[in-house]
Amino acid sequence: MSAPRFFCDEVISGPGERILPERIAHHAARVLRMGDGDSLVLFDGRGLEACATLVRRERSWWARIESIAQVSRESSLDVVLVQALAAADKMDWVVQKAVELGVSAIQPVRAARSVVRLSGERADKRVLHWRQVAVSACEQSGRNRVPEVRPVSDLEAYLASNPDASRRLVLEPLGGVGLKNLDEPFGPQHFLVGPEGGWTAEESAACRAAGCVGVTLGPRVLRTETAGLAAVAAMQVLWGDF
Repeated sequence: MSAPRFFCDEVISGPGERILPERIAHHAARVLRMGDGDSLVLFDGRGLEACATLVRRERSWWARIESIAQVSRESSLDVVLVQALAAADKMDWVVQKAVELGVSAIQPVRAARSVVRLSGERADKRVLHWRQVAVSACEQSGRNRVPEVRPVSDLEAYLASNPDASRRLVLEPLGGVGLKNLDEPFGPQHFLVGPEGGWTAEESAACRAAGCVGVTLGPRVLRTETAGLAAVAAMQVLWGDF
């Protein structure tokens, strides 16, 4: 089995010993029941990975860092998932699995038919929660770079912005072209997924007017928590590293 991985946003310098932050020490010793001498991996979310050994000193836990390297497990395909807000458990699922599938960022947007309404402090708290979900997904999946979870935006504001997208794709279950019929992507690809009730006619028209390309994932209508993940997986097969 591979060694457990822990996100450590503090600076990881050269080989040597360092005391572990309380969050990591608690998770390793209390949750995973690791002990003195067990192996672990620390990563800083920016590409650095350190192999280490857990060391117990009285009431504190330390990591004896043995080697450090820049290790990339990022996809060659740059996909930003633009996900309309869904119920809390569904959004957690989407963030977790999208990170595992290799997205470079997640942009939550408010849509007319979103069952969840988030703004102000509530939105900020949910974004912080989703960022921790992304960190946990990186710990599990082996990614050393934590994808950005961006602040919640209105769909209209997102469409009016000038994102770094080379192409924006919007899911239209009953229209659009199949992914396999698109040209090979170049640069960041933004993929827009509607809420539980789908896009309104006005939102679909606004997406088209903003230059989004309508795509379909076949004749079946997928749930919002399925559609984006299926699209990312298909794009990885067609143009990425699957």
